[in-house]
Amino acid sequence: MSSSSPGSTTLLERQRTTQRYPEARVIVLDDDVNTFQHVVDCLRQIIPGMSEEKAWTLANRIDSQGAAEVWCGPLEQAELYHQQLGSEGLTMAPLERC
Repeated sequence: MSSSSPGSTTLLERQRTTQRYPEARVIVLDDDVNTFQHVVDCLRQIIPGMSEEKAWTLANRIDSQGAAEVWCGPLEQAELYHQQLGSEGLTMAPLERC
């Protein structure tokens, strides 16, 4: 603490920093085990708001490109979806930060 002369006051300013909550990408990898229908069903059951059309588009991308990002958002949710998709037998890439 610094000393000050009588009658004067020293104020310490608190610095505010704003940090964004970490986000992560959920990526499903192509494999020779899961059918298109199983991938579509898992995506629709686990990823909120996933339409059948989008799930089929992602399943085709996984097959043709070897991988597809199926969700990106807050880290905690990404961890949950990653774990749930993996427990259904899908082949998952490690979580990546967005």
